Order: sequence, then C-alpha cells, then structure tokens
Amino acid sequence: MLYKEWIKTRWFYAVALLTTFALCGYVLLNINRLVSLKGAAHLWEVAMFRDAIFIDMLRYVPLLVGIVAAVVQFVPELVHKRLKLTMHLPRGYVRSVMEMLLFGFGCLALLFCGNLVMLLLGLQTFFANEIVWHIVLTALPWYLAGLAAYILVAWICLEPVWRRRILNILISIACLRVFYMSPAPEAYNRLLPWLMVLVVVSLALPLLSVVRFKEGKE
Repeated sequence: MLYKEWIKTRWFYAVALLTTFALCGYVLLNINRLVSLKGAAHLWEVAMFRDAIFIDMLRYVPLLVGIVAAVVQFVPELVHKRLKLTMHLPRGYVRSVMEMLLFGFGCLALLFCGNLVMLLLGLQTFFANEIVWHIVLTALPWYLAGLAAYILVAWICLEPVWRRRILNILISIACLRVFYMSPAPEAYNRLLPWLMVLVVVSLALPLLSVVRFKEGKE
C-alpha cells in the first residue's frame, strides 16, 4: 500500500521539495541582500521594534502544497475507481485508507520540518536566537495549516455525496481560516498545542467519508 502511494506521488513530492526549499532559499538570500544594503543592525531594529519577520511570502505556500498533495493522492483513486478496489482487498478498508492518509501526512510533515530547519539554520546567520525563534514560531501555524489542508481536502475528495462535499468545503474553509486569523507575529503561541491536536483529530474525518462510501451513499 505504501509503495503504491509512493509511486503515485513521488514526482509531486520531488517538485514540492525543490520548490519549497528554493523559496526558503530565496527568502534567506533576500535577507542577506538587505543586510548588505542596510546593515545587520538596521534589520535587528526592524525585527525588534516593528515586528518584521522577513518571510511573509511563505505564508500560504504550505497551504497550497497541502491542498495539491491531497488532490494528487486521492483524485486518481476516484477517477480510476481504485477506491472501490481498496474496499474489496482482503484487509480492513479503514486500515488501508488510514495508511494512505498517514503516508501523505508523514511525507508532508517531513517536507515541512525540512523547510523549518532550513529557515532556523539560515536565520541564525543573521539574527540572535530570540529573533530567530520569534520568526519560526510565527511561521509554524502556516505549516500546521498545510497539514490540515491536506487532511481536509482528502476528506472532500473521499466524500461520495456532492451535497455533502459542498458542506465539507465550507467547513474546511472555516477551519483553515483559524490558522490565518491574526497576522501578528507569535499570535498563536498559546494556541499551538491546540492547533496540533486539531490537526491530528481531523485525521478521522476522511475515514467517516470512506465509511459512507462503503455503505453506498451517493
């Protein structure tokens, strides 16, 4: 099952890896350019007194990556009727779908962790640790939003009833909006554990749609 998912999504993750790391590199190069033009002291002042984080262009990148990852992984299952075949395998269909979800979730988590580590190490070249963590903690909800988007779009794709899909879309938009309600740096620090719990708990949503699919809902 995992090998099948890897064959289906490997090119997407290769492109996502190159693209996201290239964007992180571009952000770091842009900061380096600002240091060369205005000096590190000026950037420190801007970061401390104006709450600048210098990585705003990455805000919606994890969200888009999560959405596309779910579409790439689950739309072919429906278009080519593979989900029906999964239902008739000599193993639990809920287990099979959960393995598919955990595969995609794990790949995205590794990709996003790589992005955050790159930012963490790169920013330490220019800023003190306090400013670096200030920036990284501000970006962390964006990457959690990418994981949530993957799960919610998978939920939408696996839902067999179009009317319910529309409802799922509206609920998903409302849920993802939570991750972007405040643009203030570190605004989500106290909520980060709850956002992580929300992301993990939401893994049950696609399974509900799969059960409805198994029951023949249309």
